[in-house]
Amino acid sequence: MADLFDDYPTGAAWDEMIDPETGGSRAAYRHLHAALAQLSAGELRGRADTLARSYLAQGVTFDFAGEERPFPLDVVPRVVAGEEWEHVAPGVAQRVRALEAFLADVYGPQRAIADGVVPRSVVVSSEHFHRAARGIQPPNGVRVHVSGIDLVRDGQGDWRVLEDNVRVPSGVSYVLSNRRAMAQTFPELFAALRIRPVVDYPRRLLAALTAAAPAGVDDPTVVVLTPGVFNSAYFEHALLARTMGVELVEGRDLFCAAGRVWMRTTQGRRRVDVIYRRVDDEFLDPVSFRSDSLLGSPGLMTCARNGTVTLANAVGNGVADDKLVYTYVPDLIRYYLGEEPVLPNVDTWRLEDPGALEEVLDRLDELVVKPVAGSGGKGLVVGPAASRAELAELRTRLVEDPRGWIAQPVVQLSTIPTLVEDGLRPRHTDLRPFAVNDGDAVWVLPGGLTRVALPEGQLVVNSSQGGGSKDTWVLGGAVPRRAPQASSGLPQPVPLDAAVPIDANPSDVRVQVMQQQQSRTVDGGASC
Repeated sequence: MADLFDDYPTGAAWDEMIDPETGGSRAAYRHLHAALAQLSAGELRGRADTLARSYLAQGVTFDFAGEERPFPLDVVPRVVAGEEWEHVAPGVAQRVRALEAFLADVYGPQRAIADGVVPRSVVVSSEHFHRAARGIQPPNGVRVHVSGIDLVRDGQGDWRVLEDNVRVPSGVSYVLSNRRAMAQTFPELFAALRIRPVVDYPRRLLAALTAAAPAGVDDPTVVVLTPGVFNSAYFEHALLARTMGVELVEGRDLFCAAGRVWMRTTQGRRRVDVIYRRVDDEFLDPVSFRSDSLLGSPGLMTCARNGTVTLANAVGNGVADDKLVYTYVPDLIRYYLGEEPVLPNVDTWRLEDPGALEEVLDRLDELVVKPVAGSGGKGLVVGPAASRAELAELRTRLVEDPRGWIAQPVVQLSTIPTLVEDGLRPRHTDLRPFAVNDGDAVWVLPGGLTRVALPEGQLVVNSSQGGGSKDTWVLGGAVPRRAPQASSGLPQPVPLDAAVPIDANPSDVRVQVMQQQQSRTVDGGASC
């Protein structure tokens, strides 16, 4: 009924559904708003309860403060008009193409450094710049097979890039699960609206991984490498392996011999050609990185360098995720592509610049300050919400290590009506579109993961900070249809019990799994 929106408040942030001047809905939300207005508060909560029970039954979970919980999915989706998506998707693809060129350059001729586009010190001082990856040439030239580009809408409703994720971006499993659950919750809207499907993602990903196989391999074996069941993103690893029809393996299931990577199976060893790895660089190969790692397999980097296996995403991509490198991406787009950025960055201060550092120190109580290597909102300080003691401690850290931080203005992220205890209330959101690069084109999944900060006024949307998600509906396009079946030329499913485990100390493995930054399942940078 109308009481769902009667007392809906509007604030300083740009609301994506409600136009504060008219009190009515914006054009993209017209059908959704009308459908919600016909429901009573009790009916809407009933549908929300059905969603929650569905997720609990499916085991769609995430790690919060060391506890596995059902992932919160809000009953009100985000809606993006088709014509608006035709601006967002090319902007995401453009950014991915520029980051691909940057990574190939950084681990190759380093022309951008020589030409003064990005300082050498910025690159080599990044903790995710790995010299072990220098000179490795991917078979089809792709290093960023999968990316997650975090976007926000500012106070004017304009899209801006908040952060790039090209290491092991997580969260697409929630996109797929959210859509399945919402289609059951609002079947009438899915029948009335042309909502672009997301079901094609696993096929697209498998095609990109297959295209990245080493030269001369006609029928490649693709596997998903997971740190194991203790990892907070394990649900996603298992889901993607299952939907692609490939084997889910741990490091102990793989070994290197005769210059190749092999997988242990009950029928004997089986050659592995492409590894979609969800293990962080530092744990991937104990020969090249952490010698105590139990999560990877010795020799993987040697095989990658020899061109007998493809690691997706490529090792060393994290240098492009560095929040200081982020400030140079608009210039990198102009340098490599000869184009103007479609999607602008959030305004950012580089604290290595003495003038910028001085200004930021004078305005700490007004700004958001982030560690350049942080994730999941960890280490972030929101100046207006910080105490004097916190600001004093931050001031000391910035002076001691200006390279380790950036500063940004507090962006009033756009809001969307969200069902909380008090009814429908505006809550801040961001969006992580996922892009897949097969070497010929960058395909952007229609929609992506909308993360929502559930506490009132909260700007940090990460699940580790108590956030949830929304299904993202992109309107327009072709009438939804079934995704094409994988062709016979693609890898076929293998028995789920094919891997033969090797004994390892489970306590040591669990510690290493928890050390990984895979809590990025629905995390990334804090959205402020």
